[in-house]
Amino acid sequence: MMGFFEIRDHTADIQLVSGGASLEDAFEQAALGLFSFITETKRVQPKSQYPVSLEATDPEALLVAWLNHLLYLHDADRLLFSRFAVQEITSTSLQAILFGEEYDKTRHVMKDMVKAATWHQVKISQETKKGKPWVEAKIILDV
Repeated sequence: MMGFFEIRDHTADIQLVSGGASLEDAFEQAALGLFSFITETKRVQPKSQYPVSLEATDPEALLVAWLNHLLYLHDADRLLFSRFAVQEITSTSLQAILFGEEYDKTRHVMKDMVKAATWHQVKISQETKKGKPWVEAKIILDV
């Protein structure tokens, strides 16, 4: 997994910007950025694997669905993730494996709560930087 993520203040919310050499990288980094805002991911052990399969109408809708699905797993099943492997992705679907474990109050530090990934200003752009492909994703998180 190569790339980056950055969390920026945005009015009452936060903007998550992720990027990498591919759409897979940008989605993996967005997921890592999301969970880095929620917890200290270095304390989350990749004990279990959780397969995910999602479909949406376009890449932006897929990003919103991806992050909201991760939030659902976190909220409903008390799961934390520290690694993400997007195995296959198109403009309308993805297959991924999530690596993590159940929340353990003796080991995990909860930092901030994220309510949802929103449609506000969501954007995925693809370009070439220094002769190499580059994909950047931007999304607002409701906190």
